[in-house]
Amino acid sequence: MPKGIYTVPGPVNEPIKSYASGSSERASLQAMLKELRAQEIDIPMYIGGKEVRSNDKVRLAPPHDHKHTLGHFHKSNKEHVTQAINAALAAKPKWEALAWEHRASIFLKAAELIAGPYRAKLNAATMLGQSKNAFQAEIDSACEIIDFLRFNVMYMTEIYGQQPPVAGTGFGVWNRVEQRPLEGFLYALTPFNFTAIAGNLPTSCAMMGNVVVWKPSNTQVYAANVLMEIFIKAGVPDGVINLIYPSGPDAADVVFSHPDFAGIHFTGSTEVFQNIWKTIGNNIHKYKTYPRIVGETGGKDFILAHKSADAKILATAISRGAFEYQGQKCSACSRAYVPSNLWDDVKKMLIEDLKSFKMGPTEDFTNFINAVIDEKSFDKLAKYIDAAKADKNVEIIAGGNYDKSNGWFIEPTVIVAKDPKYVTMCEELFGPVLTLHVYDAEKFDEILHTVDTTSIYALTGAIIAQDRYAIEHATKALRNAAGNFYINDKCTGAVVGQQPFGGARGSGTNDKAGAMVNLLRWVSPRTIKETFVPPTDYRYPFLQAD
Repeated sequence: MPKGIYTVPGPVNEPIKSYASGSSERASLQAMLKELRAQEIDIPMYIGGKEVRSNDKVRLAPPHDHKHTLGHFHKSNKEHVTQAINAALAAKPKWEALAWEHRASIFLKAAELIAGPYRAKLNAATMLGQSKNAFQAEIDSACEIIDFLRFNVMYMTEIYGQQPPVAGTGFGVWNRVEQRPLEGFLYALTPFNFTAIAGNLPTSCAMMGNVVVWKPSNTQVYAANVLMEIFIKAGVPDGVINLIYPSGPDAADVVFSHPDFAGIHFTGSTEVFQNIWKTIGNNIHKYKTYPRIVGETGGKDFILAHKSADAKILATAISRGAFEYQGQKCSACSRAYVPSNLWDDVKKMLIEDLKSFKMGPTEDFTNFINAVIDEKSFDKLAKYIDAAKADKNVEIIAGGNYDKSNGWFIEPTVIVAKDPKYVTMCEELFGPVLTLHVYDAEKFDEILHTVDTTSIYALTGAIIAQDRYAIEHATKALRNAAGNFYINDKCTGAVVGQQPFGGARGSGTNDKAGAMVNLLRWVSPRTIKETFVPPTDYRYPFLQAD
């Protein structure tokens, strides 16, 4: 097949299944949950198309049922990291030479596999391994990863189709642009909280002709293994994506010292990303090219209400934005600012909402709240809650309890702080703990300044108001405070193709996953000018004598 530009039908967002009682998808998912819980699996590394095992195995358990064993994965050492890099570089010549439409076909097939025969398995793996309820798994490990794969193929075709506006045909020259994969290998470092992100970071790079070494979070390995099974079944060639499980320091020592390191696609903490950036800078003299550094990191995401806001809309935005998936979304609301004229009503509604939350394992579909990801997260959150209980300047109006006897359960907690710079208003907690400040309803400009200057982050934020002048004013005043900004909605729920996701300041490079701009980071353009009838004399007409 020639390397032409072929029309790819414009994708639509994958419909979200409801998992309502009596539905076929609910029955399929429940059956798959039962099937997966009944087995202990052995998860290998995938290096150069081969399953690789080590002598160091790590146990996997559901966060909501940590006494149950789902399986074990084989931990990687530095030698495995080197093997993965070598396998990637060995696969690179054939992969980057493959016509783009064949790369597209592989990832479109992966999307279809997830949408169909693998939907229940990937969702169930996410529910068990990352403690997501059925709906949170569906919008993540089904819909969002499907959307990433399909929309990225569309963006890829548009990138390859972009050519100089003046090609020069008819004037003796032909100008064109070639989008080359980066020279070397890419490192994908993915988080626990979204299976879709874990799948998108390596595939968006590979789609553009690059080869990848992929390290997922240890707490996401269970679902990452299913993703790799899907990628292999879809036809990703051996060595194009290599899945390994080293410690962060071991991976960093090898990856960031390698001369063929060409870039990193990262989602995780700000501290880790800043250390990576520093390491790359210190090693810059070692590389064949300047590495691309793309990262989406922390957030201290906010909901700000104006005095004109509808109290019920505000309370619902807070309940969903702060506590869905236990507040473990990069975009989750962890600070809220409520005007004094609305506080009594909002407080009542918020407490009523939290009282109605049911908490427990994901296998019980009536549970809205599940467990936090691991004991480290549990202990950190419990420490902040205990400190708030002992502080006379704050009040816990809901929640405040926790229990790790069977799972890492933190009760959804609302702290009301008199000081808008109280520690939990400023620091990222990444859990079901919301800190709320009630401000003087007549001091909107002052609170806008507070919101903008409270944290180092700028990922997501929302304004709730009925007054359009106030909405416009807040949108302008907070233009640098959030890369994804919401009006009269919660600050979570970005959809591929609708709201490309990413933030700036301490929240990352804002290279917008789910948009063309992200894919452009994984190619290096070459401009080509061909002259059909070259000149044969250096002399220009102006040199002729009068």
